Amino acid sequence: MCPSGRTLATATTANTATGTGFRSAFEVLDTDRDGKISREDLRAFYAGFSSSGADESKIISMMKAADSNDDGFVEYDEFERVLGCTTNRLRGGGGGVMEEAFKVMDKDGDGWLSHQDLKSYMEIAGFPTGDEEIKAMIALGGGNENQGVSYHGWLKILAVD
Repeated sequence: MCPSGRTLATATTANTATGTGFRSAFEVLDTDRDGKISREDLRAFYAGFSSSGADESKIISMMKAADSNDDGFVEYDEFERVLGCTTNRLRGGGGGVMEEAFKVMDKDGDGWLSHQDLKSYMEIAGFPTGDEEIKAMIALGGGNENQGVSYHGWLKILAVD
């Protein structure tokens, strides 16, 4: 099961059909599942991975970059616009919000999401996931069970890349 709650096969098919494939990435950051990303969502995301909590300046920067209507929330269309504008940067390694999310999930900072990193995040995000599903996610991202999955592999799992 992917972060969106769909199976790996249906997530890939659905993302291809809609064209952009950013919905599952959006859902990873929308921690309260209300259909929009707030500062509180970003704080909750960071809190799940860091004992020191979120860097407020990063949260403010992310919100300013994406909240084009200045309502204090990032709706899906705004998120899609920001990621759509940065797709080439994502592929080149300078992915802004997604890169920051990856770094938060990568607890040991080695540049790879291990089986435990992914399992831990899925539980925190409210998607309890079995070991076989985590293994399938890692394989989908082109990683392996020993090393885990790279940033680019994680983007494949989310169907962003």
